[in-house]
Amino acid sequence: MILPVLKYLLTGWLVCNGISSAQAENSTFYNPVLPGWHSDPSCVQVDGIFYCITSSFITFPGLPIYASKDLTNWKLISHAWNREAQMPGTSQQTKGQQEGFYAATIRHRDGQFWVICEYLGLPDVMLGTIFKTNDLYDNAAWENPITFSTPAGDLDLFWDDDGKLYIPGGGQGTVLLDVDLESGTVLNNTFLWSGTGGVWPEGPHIYRKDGFYYLSMAEGGTETGHYQVMARSANLTGPYTPCPNNPVLSNKGTDEYFQTVGHADLFQDTNDNWWGVALSTRSGPEWSIYPMGRETVLFPVTWEQGEWPILEPVRGKMSGWQMPPSSRDLPGEGPFNSDPDIYHFTTLNEIPRNLIHWRVPLQGAFEIVDSKGMHIVPSRGNLTGDNAELDGRSGLSFIGRPQTDSLFNFNVTLNVSLSESDIEAGITLFLTQYNHADVAIVAQPKADGAEGTDRLLRFRATGNDAPEERLEKIPETWDENLIQFEISTPNATHYTFAACSAAEPENKIMMATMSAKLVSGQSGPFTGTLLGVYATCNGAGTGLECPSGGDIYVTEWMYTGKGQYYTAGDLRP
Repeated sequence: MILPVLKYLLTGWLVCNGISSAQAENSTFYNPVLPGWHSDPSCVQVDGIFYCITSSFITFPGLPIYASKDLTNWKLISHAWNREAQMPGTSQQTKGQQEGFYAATIRHRDGQFWVICEYLGLPDVMLGTIFKTNDLYDNAAWENPITFSTPAGDLDLFWDDDGKLYIPGGGQGTVLLDVDLESGTVLNNTFLWSGTGGVWPEGPHIYRKDGFYYLSMAEGGTETGHYQVMARSANLTGPYTPCPNNPVLSNKGTDEYFQTVGHADLFQDTNDNWWGVALSTRSGPEWSIYPMGRETVLFPVTWEQGEWPILEPVRGKMSGWQMPPSSRDLPGEGPFNSDPDIYHFTTLNEIPRNLIHWRVPLQGAFEIVDSKGMHIVPSRGNLTGDNAELDGRSGLSFIGRPQTDSLFNFNVTLNVSLSESDIEAGITLFLTQYNHADVAIVAQPKADGAEGTDRLLRFRATGNDAPEERLEKIPETWDENLIQFEISTPNATHYTFAACSAAEPENKIMMATMSAKLVSGQSGPFTGTLLGVYATCNGAGTGLECPSGGDIYVTEWMYTGKGQYYTAGDLRP
């Protein structure tokens, strides 16, 4: 009977030391907790609900906010930047593919949620932006941002003991900004810490605990040499003493499937347990195939009073503090990140919240039309924007969602009527305007020189070592207008592209098989793959308008995950 006695003694020890049996039991979870492109995460817990934000760069709406009660089921509830009028003209002025909103921080203060980040890509200024809201679940509740010219990036929010707000920032070390939010003037800029000597010290966060100011930041660049370091001081302005165990978090120099770990943020649950989130790529040390880019991973943190925190190394399968009970009981209208898309646009009243654009689209480019579906007005510029006049900044007719599964099937049915040459509509696997692969229907002049156009299927890819273009005439037996396009994954390293008549989905024309390397890193090292629909007239027309002759509706949109790899060889549903 020694086991019951030991159990009794152990239970008494746990209670005497302030640890409930529920807290003592570890829980198991899988990374990434926010699969798909979700880089530079920042999180906060308020009243038992966790809220996280990730970078969005030039996508619109931008700065997505997710909510969870259990740290594993994450619901998209709003975007801090959801109206072009909040930042008028910025999208049109931003030229680069990897510019826009970088590395946001989310915090809660006096009943309000605050989001801060910098916007890169505007002429002659790096713009600091602060968005505030009293209701995270309502897009309309997000205020227009407070803006200021910032000398630092990757901005943080820190309120000192006296309630004064400071803004830590990074770039070549961490600085502390004192900003007059009324005028947008930087009143003071104090250098805090240069880091441990690694390149690109960035992404700082300051935490107040046990009489110390703890400063955490990333070093090494957001590649396989990425890692997290910490320092602390008894005074906010320093001097800061580095942690003797730096780096406190890294998979650098390992053969782990999860690489590039860093840019971390720490937060507590309702039991005062500490957790952390960071970015990571599922690439292995080869760092060659990682189409979903930088994803959000979760890890437990042990932080004893007066001590340095201990951050658990990131793995695909993790063990940590007891998690809250599994729950999807959250307000808001957006989908959970892990849910499939099952969108019958002929019955919808609005565009689903998880669909985004590459840059702000032209007004009226996308519209739900009763019983017909989502109408798309083609843009003059195509996805590549290879015409200097039509580089995409004026708006692309593209709408998509992140790839969120290692294996998936994405298919879309278009109701397409094309009568004008060069009008094109289809679906795309999209990293940037310089790296994407598309399967579409396109109208081209008849090969025999007769009047009118031929309707052809076209596969075309853009980027280094892109597969050859392929054209196929649409069979006469196909439905005249309803065509289904498909992108799927036969494995974690390749994509297939196909098309069929919506009336005969079993009779597919396989258009191409392509390596995922084309959309891994390349011209989009900070972002990840999107899957979506586009329409263009490839430069025909004048001004911003295509010629008439293209009537395009999305009637069905389906995305279904088929599995997640959490190691290079282990797949879970």
